Amino acid sequence: MSFDRAGYERAVREAQRRAEAEARRQVDAYNRQVEQFNRQERQRVEREVNEHNRRAERHNRAEEQRVRRVQEQNRRAISDYNRHVGQVNAHNAAVIGDLQNRLRVAESGPRYTVAEEALADRVQRAVAPLDDREWDVFLSYARIDGEQAGDPLYRHLQDLGVRVWFDAFTIQAGKSQARQMDQGLQKARAGVVLLTPAFVAGRFWTERELGALLHKETLIPVLDGVTFEQVAEFSGILPDLAGFETARDSIDTIAQKIAAAVLPG
Repeated sequence: MSFDRAGYERAVREAQRRAEAEARRQVDAYNRQVEQFNRQERQRVEREVNEHNRRAERHNRAEEQRVRRVQEQNRRAISDYNRHVGQVNAHNAAVIGDLQNRLRVAESGPRYTVAEEALADRVQRAVAPLDDREWDVFLSYARIDGEQAGDPLYRHLQDLGVRVWFDAFTIQAGKSQARQMDQGLQKARAGVVLLTPAFVAGRFWTERELGALLHKETLIPVLDGVTFEQVAEFSGILPDLAGFETARDSIDTIAQKIAAAVLPG
């Protein structure tokens, strides 16, 4: 029997066609599965993104509402604070105005002497045109013997609404003391110099402060334990100025006289 070569070749080609068709069918089936999987994944991702966006939108709306509520609360708080400050300022101005008048015309109780009234008038004229400063007065004293009068003077002035630079309460640890004192002097509308025996003796810091305050129209001397005659030996300028004396008035009264001089009425 002879070999049918042509038939064999046809059978091979047919087998190849069937194999190729089966391969294409499997590839097409696989591609359809991949496409279906990709479509499902896209849908899942879109659902998750949409849900995330909806949650984010709800969160943003809630945050916006919360921020608006906080802003409104802050506006009301600021408005209430400003109204309160206005009322306090008006009250303080009325109190200071009454104090200024009483110290000049009172028939009894605390009253300026003629020299003290001239001092108060000079200080008032000097501070009136000044821009608003961080401090109303810079309180200069010798710590070695000035705290006994300086501390209550500071507290009485604070109670009267006077903003006082006083190192015992104002100096911040860790910062240059000299620089803080220089800034306090620059940012104060007036200077109160508490003259005590140690101050007159010439302590380093008090000499530095007095040098910055001296010759200023806003200098207010307060004598405690010394007289103007004794101060004359320390400075030839201070005796020409009036001052308040603890020998004549209490610290509370002196604080009232200073407040009436430095605060607007």
